[in-house]
Amino acid sequence: MIFAVWIPLLMPLLAVPAARRLAESLPPRPAAWLLTGCAALLAGCTTAALGLLATAGALRLPPVAALEHLSLPLLGDDPAVSVPAAGMALGLLAACACAVAYRTARHRGELRAARRDTAAHPVSGDLCVLPDAAPDAYALPGGPGRPGRVVVTAGMLRALSPAEREALFAHERAHLAGRHHLFLLTVALAAACHPLLRSLRAPLAFALERWADESAASRVGDRRLTARAIGRAALAARPDAPARYRPRTVLAATAGPVPRRVAALLTPAPEPHTPALRTGFRGRRLIAAALLTCVTFSAAAALDAAADLHQTVEVAQGETPGR
Repeated sequence: MIFAVWIPLLMPLLAVPAARRLAESLPPRPAAWLLTGCAALLAGCTTAALGLLATAGALRLPPVAALEHLSLPLLGDDPAVSVPAAGMALGLLAACACAVAYRTARHRGELRAARRDTAAHPVSGDLCVLPDAAPDAYALPGGPGRPGRVVVTAGMLRALSPAEREALFAHERAHLAGRHHLFLLTVALAAACHPLLRSLRAPLAFALERWADESAASRVGDRRLTARAIGRAALAARPDAPARYRPRTVLAATAGPVPRRVAALLTPAPEPHTPALRTGFRGRRLIAAALLTCVTFSAAAALDAAADLHQTVEVAQGETPGR
């Protein structure tokens, strides 16, 4: 087990770059699901590996071995290696648990504070208008018994034309309908389990913004209008000025590489079955195969390590493996 258990801890070195590369060549919606699912699976394998390391070392402690009726000489693995590794794994598991709990509590706290602060302002349907002069707009997820809101400031309303406002509102409603804040929260919690997974947040945020851009363009029926609304909103907003009510855990229409988003809206979609599209499809298949291999290998290694530990325990208990 001592060898297989390390594979899930190292596999993100290969899987994360592959996921980022594959997401760049996919439409926004599948890209967002790919990045989120990859982060969750890799974080789960990492947590399982740390748990197995901690368990293997704990079984070598005389009180634990006596409780489980284990013969220490039959456990295998050098205790000079397994016991310190178990201590490190246990410490990392505790740190991960604390980080996950803290980020979850902060996420909920920021949303509660934002809902409380915006509750006193005028609401029309799902639209909440703040009197702030600083241009801003974002999607505020709903809570128990509370629907989600599109929050916009008076400054942003003055910066856009009526048609551009509708495109902006459609963008924010797409965030609410897709529950995009949960995608970001999942990756944030996964990054608490493995630091290499932090690099998936930026491409995920871009994919979610592009997803909302495309949904808005489809809703208003005008890609150029949507691109103009996103561009003008970004120019009107002040990135260096802190938003008064907006939580850090929600996406704003002016976030991310806006020029890339506007260029994507202004670029017509390629015709199907063109040579360039076929070449891109072949490249995506190769990267997808590499990513699938990485994730599968990580999960298989964790399962193999668990099976090996189970067999070792059976032997140490004087039982015949498999019975």
